[in-house]
Amino acid sequence: MILVTGSSGHLGSAILSALSHRGVLATGSSRGGEGSTRRLDFDDPETISLVDVDTLVLVSAGEAEDDVVIARHDAVLTAAERDGVEHVVYTSLTSAGDHLGFALAHRWTERRLRRSALSWTILRNGLYAELFGSLLDWSGPRLTSAFGGGGLAAVSRGDLAEAAAIVAEAPRAHRGRTYDLVGPPITAKQVAELLNVPLDEVTLDERRSTLERAGLKPFQPAMLMSIYSGVRHGFLDTTGPDLTRVLGREPSDTLAIAAAAARALGDAVPPPSTTDIREPLAT
Repeated sequence: MILVTGSSGHLGSAILSALSHRGVLATGSSRGGEGSTRRLDFDDPETISLVDVDTLVLVSAGEAEDDVVIARHDAVLTAAERDGVEHVVYTSLTSAGDHLGFALAHRWTERRLRRSALSWTILRNGLYAELFGSLLDWSGPRLTSAFGGGGLAAVSRGDLAEAAAIVAEAPRAHRGRTYDLVGPPITAKQVAELLNVPLDEVTLDERRSTLERAGLKPFQPAMLMSIYSGVRHGFLDTTGPDLTRVLGREPSDTLAIAAAAARALGDAVPPPSTTDIREPLAT
């Protein structure tokens, strides 16, 4: 059986849908066990039973401090070892993201997998195109950006879900592989041009002040600022061939996806939160 964790989130539910579209039976899990999902609470190791699971798709539980995420991932991987899981597919973070404020727990989990007796595949997911668009902002009819002239090698959530489904369907073909799943870089200027709206630049300090007033959790502003700074200074624009190779096709149009996300914000939405950050920050 294939089990996808975090299936109440965006990425987990998309992976389940991709598996279903491919005709592959799979089940999901969530903290509360909503609907038909299995209850797996990573903060309560006694709830983690994987005795009938052949392939585990571990969607990062990243919306927390590093030590909390590490404890959660350790609990589920310990259960996987104990209960005889054959293969783990882990949704990690792009190689270019080592400096980001949420990278440590991802790299720890990768090391934990490599040192285990488990068979594994690591999907180093790029940041979402949907996230890039949502981290832009509006001032009336004008789009504003703290990304400067930097680009992001963004990926659509749908492409990442399809890649995870492909690997989970035939894990032996991907055993011991680490894939860097990134797309062609896109910029805020390109998004504004596609939307045919003016673009105003704001400084990182101005964006930081906005986030500090947004009522986020204590760790979230630093996570978000690391994305703004990483893009602005050219650390997240490196692309590569792995996504195309895994999908067997060209990636989706991430510029159009980012523009749609930005357009959906309008001028009445409050400053961006970290709804998507917990997924790969890859849910």
